[in-house]
Amino acid sequence: MNHIVTVEQAVTAFAPYIEPTNAELDAIDLEMPTILADVDLLDALITAMDRPANELDARRIRRARQRALTARRELTNQVTEMAPGGAA
Repeated sequence: MNHIVTVEQAVTAFAPYIEPTNAELDAIDLEMPTILADVDLLDALITAMDRPANELDARRIRRARQRALTARRELTNQVTEMAPGGAA
């Protein structure tokens, strides 16, 4: 007879070491507008896949793509400004 046992102790034994560091959390916070803009773009694309193409969906995708590109540009500019030894 095989006994079913939990492996909770083995899985959670290293839990404190798996947590993200403060630097990683700061990086996520910095990238969050870009992540949310990409999610909005994916949402617009998925919504458009569920029905025949129309002008409203095309406009929604175009605006979401523009927001995603703007968020990426702003993130790039922030990272470039924060980096030491940037171009003068």
